[in-house]
Amino acid sequence: MAPFNAPYPAPAPRRPWPVVGVLAALWALATPAQALDFGPFSLTGFAKVDVTRGSNQCPNCQVFPGEDKQRVWADEILPGAVYGTETTTTTLIQPFLAANFNLGGGFKLSGLLSQRWRDWKEDIPGYLYEANVAVSHEYYGRLTVGAMTTRGWALADYPYGADLGLAEEWSSAGAAYGLLMYDSIRYTAPVLDVFGGDLVLEVTYSAGDRDFKINKPSFWEFWANYRIGDLVLDFVGQDSKNGNPQAWGHGPFTGLTPFPADDPLLGESGQSIMMLMGRYTISSQWEILGGARRNRWTGAYAVFTNSPAQWNNMFNVNWGGTLNGVANPGYPATSTDYLAGVRYRWNKWIFSAGMVYLGKADTDNPSERGQSNSATMGTLGAVYDLGYGFNVYGLWGAVRYSQLGLSPMSLPTNSAFTDVDARVTKNGNWITLGVIYVF
Repeated sequence: MAPFNAPYPAPAPRRPWPVVGVLAALWALATPAQALDFGPFSLTGFAKVDVTRGSNQCPNCQVFPGEDKQRVWADEILPGAVYGTETTTTTLIQPFLAANFNLGGGFKLSGLLSQRWRDWKEDIPGYLYEANVAVSHEYYGRLTVGAMTTRGWALADYPYGADLGLAEEWSSAGAAYGLLMYDSIRYTAPVLDVFGGDLVLEVTYSAGDRDFKINKPSFWEFWANYRIGDLVLDFVGQDSKNGNPQAWGHGPFTGLTPFPADDPLLGESGQSIMMLMGRYTISSQWEILGGARRNRWTGAYAVFTNSPAQWNNMFNVNWGGTLNGVANPGYPATSTDYLAGVRYRWNKWIFSAGMVYLGKADTDNPSERGQSNSATMGTLGAVYDLGYGFNVYGLWGAVRYSQLGLSPMSLPTNSAFTDVDARVTKNGNWITLGVIYVF
C-alpha cells in the first residue's frame, strides 16, 4: 500500500533493512527522555518503516504510467494486464527542529524547521513541511510567518486518520491543500472560555506563487478547536482560488500550473472544503472518532500550453465537448466524505477499527470522470508500546469501490493509497507490519 504523492511519481519500493538498522541503533541509545534539547533548541520527530502485502495490485496496468488522472489518455488500461499480490515497503522520516526565546514582557519568539523523507527522498520535492517563525503572547495570541502545513491536512493526518491506520486515505483525499509557501501568514487567537470549554480560533492566508499576475492565487483557511471535558471538536474551512486544481489534500498550494508563463492561457479555478472532526474519550480505555468533509471544485478546462508539461492542470473535463464556446470545459463538482472509528487501550496495547467513505460527486459534466463511483476503506489495527519511544504495529485493511471505472473524484489517482485500481477490480485488501520510533 504505497502512499500516493501527486503530481510526483511514487518512489520505487525499497528494502526496509537500512531503516531497521537505524531504528535498532536508536533503540540501543534510547533513553526515557526522548526529545533532544540543547539550549533554546529542541529536536523531535519520528522514523518508521513498514512492509505491506496487498492483493489485486496492478502497478503496470495503465498505458501511460504516472500520467495525471484528469487527462483522458490516462484512462486507458493495457488489454489483458495481470493483477495480483505484491509486497511493498515504505519508510518515513521527519525531524522537527524548534527554537524558543523569551523576549520579556510576556512575549516569546519561536521558530520551526521540518522536512519529511519518504523512501530516502524528499516527500514532496521542492517543499519544506515547516520553515517559519512566530511571535506569541498569552493575551494577544500568536502570529506565524513562513512555510507551514495546513490544518486541513495536518489534523486530518494526525491524530484523526493516523490513529485509525487511515492517515493517507482521510487526509490526502478531497479538495484541500496541505502545504503552504514561504510568505504565508497565520494568526492564532488566545484561548477563549466559551460555555465552560476552551475555544481556539485561527486564520491563515497564503498568496501562493506570486509570479502569476493574471490568475492570482489566494488561499484562506479558518480553524476552530473546541475542548470541553472529554470532547474535542475541530472545524476546518478552506477557500482557495487559482491554486493547482486537484483532489489531493496533501498537495502544496502554489498556482494553476508549475509554470507562470502559462498564465495568459489559463482561466480561473477554485476549490474549497468544510470539515468537522471530533474525538470523544468515553473512558480510560475507549475513544471514538469521526469526521465529515464537504468538497467543492469549480473545475478547470483543458488547454495546450508551451510549457514542458504541454498541458495545463485541468479538472473534471468534458473531453471533446464545448461549453459557452470553451473547448474541453471543466465542470463544477461537489462531494462528501466521512471518517469513523473506535480505539481501545489495554495495558501497552491499542486496538482500533476505522472506516473512510469517499462519496459520489454531484456534477453536470456529461462525461464520466469518476463522479459515479464511491469508495469504502476499512482497517483493523493493533499497536504495542515497546518503550523508549518505540512502537510496533500491525494493520489489516480493505477497499471496495461501488463500481468498476475511474476512481471517486476525491481520489488523486485511480489506485491512490491502496494500489488497488478501480478500473481493474472493485475489491482489494492488505496486511501491514511496521515499527515507528518517536523522539
